[in-house]
Amino acid sequence: MNGRDGDHESREARSTDAAAQAQRAFFGRRKGHKLRVHQADLIAHLLPRLALDITRPPLTDLTGLFDMPVDNIRLEIGFGGGEHLIAEARAFPNTGFIGCEPYVNGMAKILALIETGKIRNIRLFAGDASELLAFLPAQSLTRIDLIHPDPWPKRRHWKRRFVQDATIAAMARALTHGGEFRFVSDISDYCAWTLAHFRRADDFLWTAECASDWREPWPDYTITRYGRKAEREGRNAAYLLFKKIGESGLARARDR
Repeated sequence: MNGRDGDHESREARSTDAAAQAQRAFFGRRKGHKLRVHQADLIAHLLPRLALDITRPPLTDLTGLFDMPVDNIRLEIGFGGGEHLIAEARAFPNTGFIGCEPYVNGMAKILALIETGKIRNIRLFAGDASELLAFLPAQSLTRIDLIHPDPWPKRRHWKRRFVQDATIAAMARALTHGGEFRFVSDISDYCAWTLAHFRRADDFLWTAECASDWREPWPDYTITRYGRKAEREGRNAAYLLFKKIGESGLARARDR
């Protein structure tokens, strides 16, 4: 057996292992509606080619994840059906995107969109965003989006909300200086929670200067199906943008 044949078999073995890991991680507690045959095939065969494996040694350069040159990397946490992530990937073809979603049905939906659109600048992680953030290199992301996350409205469940002091610190480590965290929610309590947590975080500055900065979506923002549902039900979303700053930026912000 020559070296090329060995490399081919090794790649096949890794692909098979990744497919098995994907199925173990998904099917069961994270599965919703029954998948169609093609969706299950995408989970088994396309996902392993696009998936990040955080059990491997940490990466030093995320651009190596993509089979095309990219200028910067963004992360979307909990992309749901993938509408926003797909729109961003199409609008910014020179940016690499990582989408994190623990639920199999959302992953199946975005895989179908990636396949149909032949989108090359998205990679996926089917697991806990906190674990992904710990795996990513420091200062490797230019933006993190959290669009209509689960608000966990009951007080006893607040600890399950993604926005916590620990995750804010993890995002600060992963973001470049000047990098952004964008948060969208139609749940006023979660918006207030997020604003309070970020206002006490030394690494971030809320960029809003007037009410329209948080009441109106950003230019070219793609509304998700959750956003459309909120509009139909009469709930207004807030659009919160926080910028990562260094010590000098924090001093200037305090002097304002």
